[in-house]
Parts: sequence; structure tokens; C-alpha cells
Amino acid sequence: MQVLVIYHSRSGNTKRLAEAIAMGVQEVEGVASLVRAAHDVTKDDFLSSDGIIAGSPVYFGTMAAELKAVFDKFVGIRKQMGDKVGAAFATSGDLTGGRETTIMSIIQAFLIYGMIVVGDPLDATGHYGVGCVGSPDDTTLANGRKLGKRVATLIKQLKRS
Repeated sequence: MQVLVIYHSRSGNTKRLAEAIAMGVQEVEGVASLVRAAHDVTKDDFLSSDGIIAGSPVYFGTMAAELKAVFDKFVGIRKQMGDKVGAAFATSGDLTGGRETTIMSIIQAFLIYGMIVVGDPLDATGHYGVGCVGSPDDTTLANGRKLGKRVATLIKQLKRS
């Protein structure tokens, strides 16, 4: 089982959070993480993954064009993505910068792909996904690990069904 963690990051903040999320995935025995920058993601990465956790910095209140391009590029395999698990994360430069709207734009793409969408766990923030302003602090990194672990755990449960 595998979780693809994809991100776009200009400053390195979103990449750092992606790496923490991948660490959380790897805490679940039998589930591997595959971390890819948006421009490196392949169709096989999408198809061979049981879940996708996607993240972006806030660009005008939505996901970066580089991440959106991934969803646009692979729309032809959308019917093969049904019932995989999806989750989202975002970083911003300002407290009111649009993290939630960015996360929701990623969630919309997952829903269109027919995926099962989850937010971060209740012992993190219990909201749409993980987010932060600027560089992720220790609490945000811990919440990212919790999100990764949650997605990996759900995938294992779904595979047992």
C-alpha cells in the first residue's frame, strides 16, 4: 500500500510540511509514502497509490497552478481513482491568506476524481486539513504527521474490507 504526498513549494514551507506528513504515513506498518513535487508526479504515481495527500501554498485563495496542472493532466484516469483516500494541506504567508479556501480547492479536485476525502484527525485540529502561516512550527509538523498516519490507517482499514 502506498500514499502519494504531492506538493508545490516555492519557499520550502509546503515541502517541509509534506515531508512531515510522509513521516506520519510511514508510522503505519505496511504503508509506504511517495513524496513528489507537483512537476515530478507521473500517471503511474497516481494509479499505483491507494491515497493522495496534496498540498499547496495559497495563491490567490486557491491551489497553485502547478498543483492544479497535475489534476488537470490526469483527468483522463479519474474513473480509476474512485474510492482512493484523499487529504489536503496548505501554507500561507498571512493569517487570513486563504489556507481553508486552498484546502477546499484541493478537496474539490479529489471529489471530482471520486475519492474519499478526509480532514485532519480530531487530535490534530479536526478541520479540513493541516495548514500554517509561514514555516511550519513543531505543532504543525506534529499535526502533519497525524494527518499522514490517519490516511495510511484508513487505507489499511479499507483494504481489509
